[in-house]
Amino acid sequence: MLFGRVIPKVLMPKEIIGDTFGEVKPVLNMHQRKAEMARQADAFIALPGGYGTLEELLEVITWAQLGIHKKPVGLLNVNGYYNSLLSFIDKAVDEGFVTPDARRIIVSAPTAYELLSKLEVYEPENVTEIKSSWETEQQLEYSAKSEIAR
Repeated sequence: MLFGRVIPKVLMPKEIIGDTFGEVKPVLNMHQRKAEMARQADAFIALPGGYGTLEELLEVITWAQLGIHKKPVGLLNVNGYYNSLLSFIDKAVDEGFVTPDARRIIVSAPTAYELLSKLEVYEPENVTEIKSSWETEQQLEYSAKSEIAR
């Protein structure tokens, strides 16, 4: 298990103050940060947070839905923090915008112990497998950058 930070170089002076625990891996941008964290992760866990947390959470849920990864996605729902988000997603299922299988991508629990217990037994649902590796994602990113540079 790796404990550390993957952070865009531009944010290091603002975000890292004092001593750090584990490795600090600087990257060029937020996209590289998310790709690197995804590569290193065995699972994704969102603690209560703001817009950045929600953006990263929804991206890894989408990646799971598309079959880019089969890693569990957990919400640490402390004091019901994510209840409104979960209700919103349940409404999206009811309205047909999210499939029931895709809804089951998200594992939620009110305590870290309960969440980790659920994540340990998580089995991905039948989702479409579009990409089988992060290397494919990187190849696509490289190709797009090459096209932009022309």
